[in-house]
Amino acid sequence: MIVVRDIFQLKFGKAKEAMDSLKRMIANIVSLRGYGPDRVLTDLTGQYYTLIMETTYNDLADYDQAMHNTTSSDDWKKEYHLFVDLVESGRREIFNVVQTEQTEKQRMKAEATARAGTSR
Repeated sequence: MIVVRDIFQLKFGKAKEAMDSLKRMIANIVSLRGYGPDRVLTDLTGQYYTLIMETTYNDLADYDQAMHNTTSSDDWKKEYHLFVDLVESGRREIFNVVQTEQTEKQRMKAEATARAGTSR
């Protein structure tokens, strides 16, 4: 299992606009994939105007397929261009999830979701 973090540094004073745009993008992602990011995080300390989207996938192939399905949508492309105008910079981090008792429960949930027809 992997966790993908999309980290955005927003332009000064653009947090509200970016969150509104992100909410529309997430709604579009959910309609395409059947699920969206696991969490959306904003800064409390550190660099101002930081926005992070975290999503869990079974593996890199699952992530690659989800990205292809999402980015091929015309509605998503339109909203993405609006969002990008509000972003100063960004980066992506991809982590392996180390299995613990809690992550095993999450893995089982993801497998059950995949069996139900919504690969995640």
